[in-house]
Amino acid sequence: MNLKVPLVAIVEDDELLLSATASLIRSLGLMSAPFRSALDFLEAPQEAVGCIISDLHMPGMTGLELQETLNAQGSQIPFILVTAYATEQTRSRALANGAHCFLEKPCTADALVECLERIFGPLDG
Repeated sequence: MNLKVPLVAIVEDDELLLSATASLIRSLGLMSAPFRSALDFLEAPQEAVGCIISDLHMPGMTGLELQETLNAQGSQIPFILVTAYATEQTRSRALANGAHCFLEKPCTADALVECLERIFGPLDG
């Protein structure tokens, strides 16, 4: 693995969205690591992760709970939260917890690329 290429962790329980997001990430010249749950992500090594894109509603642990768990552990990994069920309370909580972006599904590829460029700078996509 080339550690100079940023690794984007994708935490998403919907297989089609996980696959589509991973494909977009690759098209931008980034590497991706798929996780079907927040708990799966927490059990994996996180040293090389440059950014997390997480769904909000997932079985076991929500994306907000994942974000709060990582914050409690002192994580500085940039976090992007994506949801089909946005509320102002959820948006406010995610942003107050330090989320770089809060996107509503279906989000455009351009919106996600814009968020990633805020984190990594200009990308090849």
